[in-house]
Order: sequence, then structure tokens, then C-alpha cells
Amino acid sequence: MPDPILIAEGVTYRVGDITLVEHVDLVARPGEVIAILGPNGAGKTTLLRLLAGDLLPDAGSITVNKVDVCSAVPRELAKVRSMMRQGGIRDIPFTALAVVKMGRHPHRNDENASRDSERAAIRSAMGRTDTLHLAGRTFATLSGGEQTRVVMARVFAQAAPLVLLDEPTTALDVAHQERVLREMRQLAAEGACVIAVLHDLNAAAFYADRIVLMNESIVEDEGSPGEVLRAGLLSDVYGQTMTVAEHPTRGCPLVLITDTVR
Repeated sequence: MPDPILIAEGVTYRVGDITLVEHVDLVARPGEVIAILGPNGAGKTTLLRLLAGDLLPDAGSITVNKVDVCSAVPRELAKVRSMMRQGGIRDIPFTALAVVKMGRHPHRNDENASRDSERAAIRSAMGRTDTLHLAGRTFATLSGGEQTRVVMARVFAQAAPLVLLDEPTTALDVAHQERVLREMRQLAAEGACVIAVLHDLNAAAFYADRIVLMNESIVEDEGSPGEVLRAGLLSDVYGQTMTVAEHPTRGCPLVLITDTVR
């Protein structure tokens, strides 16, 4: 088993009297895809931002590749983790290609970097996200789904060992959702660790190795999709009656929503 790339211990974050993340422990290793699930307001995005170093915890510790996230400088963090955030600036006057090139900034002083290798990394990232044909377009003129894919290409181009994605399939059509999720798995196969906040339970069931299910700032359960995606637990957490069956073709849990219980 490879050594952990991320270790989070006792991570807690508060805003005033409100606790948004409470005593979360998480160990993540290269080759894994971990899905963070839970209803709105559960603490998913806050946890991801803590893991990225965007927020500093009120208690606990976080290390990525043995780098202390809480004390690292931005350039040091950019070497060990990449982060796709929700929303962001949508009207920036750069081309899609320029946005993706930003992902290579942490590598600008690498001894082994060359113009050809930089171009290859950018082209590969844009190919993986089906954005090569958008290279010359101004980012602000792209649709929401196209912008999401360009930002994803920037994250891929950064080539960090830990990839943090906040709702990466938002605004994407079904085909591009599947493409992005497959690329998540491919990144893991290449040795990265991917942690993604998802709302699609069935996507998590098929593509994730592990699931972290959050509710009201705490981790309700963690484990394989088969261990976590239980009808009773999901019904309680989401306030919806759910049934869990076996997917007829994918060999993973299939979550079906039935009646409202609240």
C-alpha cells in the first residue's frame, strides 16, 4: 500500500458560533478517487477548501506530500495540490488557452521544463477535457459547461499529485460528465489522488474508490460505495426515502429515490 499523500487529523472549522466542519479525519493515498457526498450545507466545500489550504482550521492538522498545508506558502502548495473551485470569475478577458497555461505556472522554474514539454502538458490537458477546439476563444464567451471544462484542463495541466475538485460535473451535459469522471479515474490510475465533491450518488457509486458522507459538519460514514451507500443512512441524511439496488450493468450500487420523508 502506498504511503498517504494527504493526512487530515481532527480538522475543525468555525465561523463565529457556527461549526462548519467538526473533527474530520481523512487519509488519502495515490491511486484513489474519493467522493465527498452530502446535502447542501453539510460542510463538503468547506472541508475541500481546508484540504487545499484556502482556509485555515481552528483545530487539527493537514499535510499533503508531507507539506504542512497550514503554514505552506502558495507556490509550495501549488506544487502538491491543484484545486477546482465552485464558481469563480466568469468574465475574465483571457483566451481558454491562456487560462489553461496558468496551470503550468508552478513549474516555470523546473529544471526539466522545456517549451516542448510545457506545450505537450497543456495540449494533453485540453485534449482530456475536450477543449482543444476552444483554445482561441475568449473565456467569457464560453458557455457554463465549456468554462467548467477549461478550468478542469487548467487543473489537469498543473500536474499536482493531489487533485481537489468541487462539483466538477456541474453544468456539463451527460457525455461530458462521463468524460470528466473517466478522466478522474485515469488520473488516479496514473498515480494521483483525486478528491471530489459530488452530488450525483450514482456517479460516486461507480467512479469512487471511497466515499466520505457528510451531514451537518461531521462525517456520518466513510468507506467503499457498497459500505456507505445504504438505503437507511442515505434516507436519513438526505431527507428522502431511497432504495439501493445493484446496478444492472456496472456492478456497483444503484441509488433510487422514492418518497419524501420530511
